[in-house]
Amino acid sequence: MADTTPMNPRNLDLRCYFVTGQGPDVVERAVEAAHGGAGVIQVRSKPISARELYSLSSAIAAQLPPESIVLIDDRVDIALALQDAGVHGVHLGQDDLDPREARRLLGPDAVIGLTTGTLELVRAANELEGVIDYIGCGPFRNTPTKDSGRKPIGLEGYPALVEASRLPMVAIGDVTVDDAYALAGTGVDGVAIVRGIMHADNPRAYCERVVAEFDRGRGALA
Repeated sequence: MADTTPMNPRNLDLRCYFVTGQGPDVVERAVEAAHGGAGVIQVRSKPISARELYSLSSAIAAQLPPESIVLIDDRVDIALALQDAGVHGVHLGQDDLDPREARRLLGPDAVIGLTTGTLELVRAANELEGVIDYIGCGPFRNTPTKDSGRKPIGLEGYPALVEASRLPMVAIGDVTVDDAYALAGTGVDGVAIVRGIMHADNPRAYCERVVAEFDRGRGALA
């Protein structure tokens, strides 16, 4: 389990955070990732229809271990529709529904994340403490899976962002298992991975290695 800190009152295990991509075996990869230690599975398989996203999210949630946290990318309506089917909340981008409105709709027990990636956005997210539960922060490096329009943060950029944040932070943006140790050393609470897990020959073993490397890096930081 992740370390409990005052900044993480829900004790979310963010060390290995799997953001799904596209492919015929997304459900199987999500299940294997969860059994390998991915504490959060964010279902993001653009561009598919709302109905397809609903079906995919439902299938993933139904097969994950009970301790897994399942979030929907962007779509508060689908997260709300699947609250009784094992979906715990939503991850919002800067252009999505206002997090306050998402909290009102999803209720106090939902998990809500928000994308950031600059000092200005991190400080703005601090004003949502008590509304959102964590922030994603990226891109770590340029990535073909999503163009945020923001400059890459790099290893050297994260310590200042961590220091400024009052919320748990997950690094994202072309992160791989080989980055987990060094990123843990910057003080982030976890790493979000898309392609590394989607392309891994063994997603479970890949996630086990992410968790082990992150814990090793966190230990060095201490």
